[in-house]
Amino acid sequence: MIMKHKHLVVALLVFVTVTQAQTPDPAKELKLRQAKARSLLVALSTDARSFHDQTLRARSLARIADALWKIDPEQGRLLFRKAWEAAEVADQESDRKLQDEIARQRAKTGGGFATNLPPNLRREVLRLAARHDRPLSEEFLEKLKAQKVDAANSATTNLRPGRLDAALSQRLSLARELLQTDEVERALQFADPALSVVGIDSINFLVDLRAKNPAAADSRYAALLSSSANNPQSDANTVSMLSSYIFTPGLYMIFVGNNINTSQMTSKIVAADVSPELRNAFFQSAASILLRPLPQPGQDPATTGLEARFMVTKRLLPLYEQWAPAELVESIRGQLNALNAVVKDETRRSNEDWVGKGIKPDKPAEDREQSLLDQIDRAKTSDERDGLYIQLAGYAAVKGDMRAREFASKVADPEVRKQVQAYFDGQLAIYAVSKKLADPGLELVHKGDLTQPIKVWVLTESAKSLGKTDKEKALELVEEAVTEARRIEVSDPALPQALIAVANALRVIDAGRVWDAAFDAVKAANSAEGFTGEDAVFVLKFQSKNGSSVNTNDAPDFNLEGIFRDLAVLDYDRAVELARGFEAEGPRAVATIAIARAILEPKKPAAAKSQ
Repeated sequence: MIMKHKHLVVALLVFVTVTQAQTPDPAKELKLRQAKARSLLVALSTDARSFHDQTLRARSLARIADALWKIDPEQGRLLFRKAWEAAEVADQESDRKLQDEIARQRAKTGGGFATNLPPNLRREVLRLAARHDRPLSEEFLEKLKAQKVDAANSATTNLRPGRLDAALSQRLSLARELLQTDEVERALQFADPALSVVGIDSINFLVDLRAKNPAAADSRYAALLSSSANNPQSDANTVSMLSSYIFTPGLYMIFVGNNINTSQMTSKIVAADVSPELRNAFFQSAASILLRPLPQPGQDPATTGLEARFMVTKRLLPLYEQWAPAELVESIRGQLNALNAVVKDETRRSNEDWVGKGIKPDKPAEDREQSLLDQIDRAKTSDERDGLYIQLAGYAAVKGDMRAREFASKVADPEVRKQVQAYFDGQLAIYAVSKKLADPGLELVHKGDLTQPIKVWVLTESAKSLGKTDKEKALELVEEAVTEARRIEVSDPALPQALIAVANALRVIDAGRVWDAAFDAVKAANSAEGFTGEDAVFVLKFQSKNGSSVNTNDAPDFNLEGIFRDLAVLDYDRAVELARGFEAEGPRAVATIAIARAILEPKKPAAAKSQ
């Protein structure tokens, strides 16, 4: 009996040993997958150098260089330079097409145009290179400067108050993109040379920096205050720009004669919570500029900047009265009275609401609406009434108010009415999705004037929101999304984009069906002309005699990158095989890079992020 037990123990030990020997080593598995991913990228880089599409060549080479950098920086540097060469060609071609389209629209409308801008490929390459190699990025920035980037606009941009020259603007644009990915130190390396100049770009960068590192932003702003006070070229618009950092972050006002040019980067303007010392430093620096001696009598105010100085002084006086020392308040008030005596009557009567925008409380929405309704009653022409109804619809749509549809329907011009109805229905749908309001979103799907892609987006986003609480309803919405997608023409790139959105929804709701959905998207992509697998956007626009508007919204769930990263994590080999099913170079490259990144740059678990 004892012997039998001994044999049993031996047998169990042998079984355990065999079982342990067959268990895969996670570390070795990961290394094997990483080696496969590297090989995938190296092979793709060889193909990418011969891509005929310069945009695809530039993006593919830059992204491969970015992904390979840690394991082979020399190869990465070479690929970045090849990407830059392709980006130069692509940007020149895009700019030519853009100018042709603008000219075509202007010839049709008599001057107005509404178009979405093409991607800036050199900026994309520059941003990726800046993550790894500062000297290489500086080399690219110098090339931009030498080539006079945006030459078509540089002649006017450099003369416009509040605007930096093209080279500094590009530097700050790159720095802001790095800042958005939390690469603060690297962003500052590129931004600092441009932060000695006051302009919308520099102040806006400091506003963004303050959200990440208040001390770094405030110290640079303080230096800018000091240099501006000592600069004889500083003027009223310099003061206006500087005031935005503290009092109206994201809202910038430039005064040219009697005109007010406004740039607003955020929907809500909230004053920065700075120290009393920094706020007082602004008042002192601003006063040293605004209180400079007035020009001799008889000089044209338009050539001396008096109109702008009057407007800025008038705008800032309430802030001085609230925060500044009494002696400064009296000085500023006295200067305003002196300016009031020499500026034109139309300048004195300037619109109080615009001059005080962001500083004085806005009028209640009800007052604004009633004011527009009163103007409609007094309007003398149909075109004037149409413009006012469009304004009313705009105010309502921003709040998700369905009355925007009613106001849009009252536009008399049938062609304009059709455009604005689609425009504001699209805006209302975007608002509903952003606020996770399923009911109004679905109402617009069934009753609104939405394109098929936007309907698919609303349905899939609503399905994802319901996935955990009502799976049956969520799957019904996915099926409805598939039905809407199938109404899109087979040759339209919007069809595979919509089916990708369906796959992304199923990844959340019913992961077992995601492979079939992804296969359907690949199959549709092979029949769609011009499908690239990226840059999916919803473009809402209208043109009227009163103005035009273009609203572009990114649609990441309609792109290949996200879904193929997820599929690679589920089953790497199966994802690679699926990516090879794309017949076109573009989507195949996008999917392949996404798969490799999923292995080489795995997403951190949520718990790790919170730590």
